[in-house]
Amino acid sequence: MENFFTDNDDILFHLEHIDLDRVIRLREDDFRNEENAPWAPESVADAKDSYVRVLELIGRVCAENLAPQAAEIDAQGVRLVNGEVVYAKGTQEVLDLFAKADLMGFCLPRKYGGLNFPSTILTIAAEMIARADASFLNFGLQQDIGETLNKFGSEELKSKYLPRLASGECGSSMILTEPDAGSDLQAVRLRAHQAPDGKWYLNGVKRFITNGNGRIGLVLARSEENMQGARGLSFFLYERDENMVIRRLEDKLGIHGSPTCELQFNNARGYLVGERRRGLSKYTMWLMNSARLGIAAQAIGIAEAAYREASKYAEERVQFGAPVRSLPPVYEMLTEMKIAIEAARTLLYETARIVDLKEGLEHMKELHPDRADQINSDLKNYARLANLFTPMIKGYATEMVNRIAYDAIQIHGGTGFMRDFNVERHYRDARITSIYEGTTQLQVVAAIGGLTSGTIINALDEYESEDFSHAPQLHKRLLTARNRFEKALVHIKGIENDELVSYHARRMVEMATDLVQSYLLLRDARHSKRKLHVAETFIEKMSTRITMNAEFILEGDSSLLRNHREIIG
Repeated sequence: MENFFTDNDDILFHLEHIDLDRVIRLREDDFRNEENAPWAPESVADAKDSYVRVLELIGRVCAENLAPQAAEIDAQGVRLVNGEVVYAKGTQEVLDLFAKADLMGFCLPRKYGGLNFPSTILTIAAEMIARADASFLNFGLQQDIGETLNKFGSEELKSKYLPRLASGECGSSMILTEPDAGSDLQAVRLRAHQAPDGKWYLNGVKRFITNGNGRIGLVLARSEENMQGARGLSFFLYERDENMVIRRLEDKLGIHGSPTCELQFNNARGYLVGERRRGLSKYTMWLMNSARLGIAAQAIGIAEAAYREASKYAEERVQFGAPVRSLPPVYEMLTEMKIAIEAARTLLYETARIVDLKEGLEHMKELHPDRADQINSDLKNYARLANLFTPMIKGYATEMVNRIAYDAIQIHGGTGFMRDFNVERHYRDARITSIYEGTTQLQVVAAIGGLTSGTIINALDEYESEDFSHAPQLHKRLLTARNRFEKALVHIKGIENDELVSYHARRMVEMATDLVQSYLLLRDARHSKRKLHVAETFIEKMSTRITMNAEFILEGDSSLLRNHREIIG
């Protein structure tokens, strides 16, 4: 039987070697099992066995049920019939399968019917699903919405809604964007007003809402009438009723199986989640950071699918008397594609592990307030790392998949431009990943503070404390590249011109990402001779990129800042 889990050697490699023991103990509160769930694991090994069994199941459903229908789902798309969204036949079939297999509560606590799996395992599942069909976003949304509600909602809201999310009875959506508030969520205008009886009501329009037909939504709204900016925004749970109308479905370039809706709220009942006035600064940012991990996994899944299509075609296509795969220009492209995917995957798992540790420590602090002092230092460190690594992996993975989808079509030649081949669909599906949940440019803005604050140096120092005696020359080359980066960082920190800092921010973040991935690939190489070859080729190119970027920052005269008005008007 086909299986997108067991046929991916790199996923299996990481699952064998990644250190999840502490993540699992934190997630399971050292296996106290106070919820008395009979299916709860009794040890780290037991938990890992559960992860493998569930991932095998998802991998099989992806390979046998979802992937074979992906082209048809793309062609069929979604429809709006009498105000209700109708999914493509294949999407609905797989949704029903996931619900029947109790997979929709993947990350939710067992007391609400979930599996209580960590984010690291979720990223594996999300990648496999995206490899099968990038438009099947329902599963990932269910985790993002459910985990946000579990973390910040009242027990009343959690008890009422989380079991319905975990069972798959209700779909879900994050309802943030508006016609005039895309990247700038501080400009949200949808109004929430509180009636004399204390009940909240929502009025206004939301746009570009993924799966906006979901029964349960988390809505960002302006609750403070005379307060502008982020401080006037609060967070609400909304259950669909006749007071919200789906006005239209967007006609999109890609991910056709996922409905993107424009919503009109007409005095719709909402339920406050958490505290007033913290809707953007706390709850939405947490939700978006969680979703960004999922988008990174989605990007890697699309890239994996596109690479496999290109590799297969290059093996079968004969030109000039030989498979095109044997030609240096083609096998260079395939090798670069493969390395880029593995570099993204190792950074994704490292980021997810950091997020899991941060969330686990926060949960432990809540459960055991007497241990808060000993937890706080560790917690602050992982929080800083999560705030840096999350935008780094979202930025890298989504830019990476766009390059790989482009190259996959190039390897196919003219046939890749035709709808008969899957790479055309992968190319269209990839494009949204570097836009939604914050564009690449916003990921740079989110990450640059982690560079100037010193978080990146602390992270690199931590990696440097590991043993790289298995690759001394590569380690030496990495240290040389790091030295160039740090010179550029000192230079940037000394600049008082904010426009110039912003101009170089993307180059700085890309250099930092290169260095982290180099350390991670060298770490992976301890366990595999093949991974040593991957690290060698990655570091060779990385060193060149960092030299170029560092020299441009240190020695360039920034003519673009002087000339851009004259050039573009």
